[in-house]
Amino acid sequence: MAGKSLDLDEVLRAAEDAAPVESVDVVARSLEKRFSATEVSFLFVDLIGQEAVRLPRAGTAARARGVAERVELAGSVYDRVLRSQRPHQEDDGEGGCRMVVPVTNRGDCIGVLDLVVPRADETVCDAVAHAAHALAYIVVTDRRFTDLYHWGRRTTAVSLAAEIQHQLLPSACCCEAAQFTLACGLVPADDIGGDTYDYALNQDRLYLSITDAMGHDTASAMLATLTVNALRRARRAAEGVLGQAHAAHEAITEHARGMTTGQLLCVTLGTGECELVNAGHPWPLRARGARLEELAVKVDLPFGVPAPVTYEVQRFDLEPGDRLVLITDGMTERCSAGVDLPARIHDTRAEHPRTVVRALTGAVHDACGGSMPDDATIMVLDWHGGSGRRHSDAGADS
Repeated sequence: MAGKSLDLDEVLRAAEDAAPVESVDVVARSLEKRFSATEVSFLFVDLIGQEAVRLPRAGTAARARGVAERVELAGSVYDRVLRSQRPHQEDDGEGGCRMVVPVTNRGDCIGVLDLVVPRADETVCDAVAHAAHALAYIVVTDRRFTDLYHWGRRTTAVSLAAEIQHQLLPSACCCEAAQFTLACGLVPADDIGGDTYDYALNQDRLYLSITDAMGHDTASAMLATLTVNALRRARRAAEGVLGQAHAAHEAITEHARGMTTGQLLCVTLGTGECELVNAGHPWPLRARGARLEELAVKVDLPFGVPAPVTYEVQRFDLEPGDRLVLITDGMTERCSAGVDLPARIHDTRAEHPRTVVRALTGAVHDACGGSMPDDATIMVLDWHGGSGRRHSDAGADS
């Protein structure tokens, strides 16, 4: 082999020196140089989690034409690696070893690194795993500067409403920390139904929001824009969930016509104590041990309703091992009602929240025959508490 180890500092410096659109290629060239790797490529997970998209190398005709190979995830080796978060190895049929390694940042599955090496000894396996970890940070950093990584995740045409809606969501749909694991998913309606989700992890608190703006298409997307940014502005000004609720209501009543239902949650990391405001939204569900229950919280009026409103902060506790599920009504209404949501939440109790989100949104999508009458959105929060036992640490993916 050309080398015995991978100098990550050297790789990161080279990636920083390269153009943002070429930083993935820097990692590929390093693996080719050090370990005589061939067929090195990076595959994204697309926006709805159904396909993997192979990013063409810089300077190729495919990159110039904006064409990328697409692979259906279901049943593929890429799907198994993303679910398990464990590298896969197999004989390439020509005396070498094909490796597929997850590229993940803080629980957010960005994609996989796919390559062939002459042999996969311990040194090579460790180096490729480190390269994949570095690649995750490189992609997260460089996607701020180029549309390449957005282009790579789009396997269907995106409407104006869908573009607005997607830009409202956090850049990562999964987040892991010592105290919790969070995963989120949104399956958009054919004409966009105004759903959004958001989260922010501060020094001692985790903030969550899930909202559903009235209407469809660009009108609901614009109303959702107003709602989400009012919530973010209040949150970033150190307002709690009560202040955020009033900020969203005031923004809509002053600048728009329409209403938004929403659920705002603040979890204190040190104790698991939760503060919640429910503005006309479906109740949260909590799984504790073998028991799944709706938390019958008081439901206040939606944001923007043309009437005097009072929002109330309600409190409950999370215990280590609890799973909290937040949904919009698109998960339970119309054709979605054919999905036994409580049963599926129970059946996936041992799965990683990423897997749960994908399973439940996939079930709703299938129940609607692939044509969604309303957005369907879900957030799954696993609370570890002070144990710090994350799913990735425990190898609980399947």
